[in-house]
Amino acid sequence: MPDVHGVLIIARNGDRTEFYQDPYTYEPSYTESTPLGAVQSHQLGCYLRSTYLNPSSPSHIQGIHADLVQNDQVVVHAKSGGEGTSVFDSAIAVLQGLFPPNSNNLIELANGTKVVTPLGGYQYIPVEMAPSGVDHALEPWTECPAFEQHIKSVYASEGFKETGKSAGHFFGVVRDYVFGRPTTFENAWNIYDFINSQLTHNQTYAYRLPPTLIEQAHGYANYHENAIFSDKQTDGIGNIAGRTILHNILHTLQRITFDEDPLKLLLLETTYQPFISLFHMLEIVKEHPQLAAIPNHASALAFELLRGPPPELREFLRIKFKNGTNEDFQTYPIFGHKGDIAVTEFMYRLENFAISSQKQWESACGIHSGYFGITSTSEGTNMLLAVFSISLLFGVFALSWFKRRQSTHVPIREVVGRFNLRFALFTYRYGL
Repeated sequence: MPDVHGVLIIARNGDRTEFYQDPYTYEPSYTESTPLGAVQSHQLGCYLRSTYLNPSSPSHIQGIHADLVQNDQVVVHAKSGGEGTSVFDSAIAVLQGLFPPNSNNLIELANGTKVVTPLGGYQYIPVEMAPSGVDHALEPWTECPAFEQHIKSVYASEGFKETGKSAGHFFGVVRDYVFGRPTTFENAWNIYDFINSQLTHNQTYAYRLPPTLIEQAHGYANYHENAIFSDKQTDGIGNIAGRTILHNILHTLQRITFDEDPLKLLLLETTYQPFISLFHMLEIVKEHPQLAAIPNHASALAFELLRGPPPELREFLRIKFKNGTNEDFQTYPIFGHKGDIAVTEFMYRLENFAISSQKQWESACGIHSGYFGITSTSEGTNMLLAVFSISLLFGVFALSWFKRRQSTHVPIREVVGRFNLRFALFTYRYGL
């Protein structure tokens, strides 16, 4: 049986408050995590611990320190931007379940005193986050002109129009339960997210909501988000959520397969969008169309790096997915395979589709840097205002200097006349 030498986990954040996204730009609004979301993510962390850190588990990661974390073996990235607060909190909750407090997490001081970290040996694991607004690895679809054009194309497609027309009765009925929110197919995500949030946290609302409305809202939101975050072409802009996170996947696989690198586990805490894109890019939806949908909170997609006993020297990859906290991992073969896929084949198939730099992201989004590195209208406007301000300031100084020069100006003839008079007096006095 092959050994697991490393695992990459892509996890969706847990429950949070209502999260609005602009249906035409996907510009996010503010949201925050809930105690339910923290519990969901903590449950996921406990599940991952029992699966990958338990020596008796068939998926135990070889060589990993399970009780006291060794930080060079574990790397954690959390998405910023939209849902960033909830994503960060979820990452912390997952880690609390994955590496729970341990009383051996202590230090002995020079005087012999032993000091255990707070909360009974809490384990502090670094979580890396990119600053909001520049997180193009885990939120590449915002401020991307080509993606906004893709959204318009989806809304203009015949399939979208026909589905929206058939959903007319639902949008008429649901109007009384969304309190002024636009009841259009374009707004399907926001309708579903509002109903789902209210149904989870508002008992009065839950008592009033008619049967099947939440299921219908969920179905239309699944269609909507699957259309937005997928593409017929693997390198299409609709797959940008998967193409950017793919760089982290490939880079991590390279690190783990290199024996000298201590990395054993990478956790990418993010939102639902990359799941949809990756399921299409890996061709999983061809055999499992039910995955062309929004994954539940605290879902996880695992990439297990396997290595067989000698003389087998090749590494293989096994893909597993669990949809929320109520399911176990299920194995999903990719690219039509019936079992595990060689890592070399996986990388060969996908490496040319990964977006690995700011320049590649700009190219995919149709952003072309102008003078001084300007890449957007707002940056251009700010630059023009700065140039105008400097020019105005320079003009004020120039005008002031000119006036001072003018006030001390003496005509050239007067200067020459004064010089001749002084020269005549000088020659007269000294008899020159």
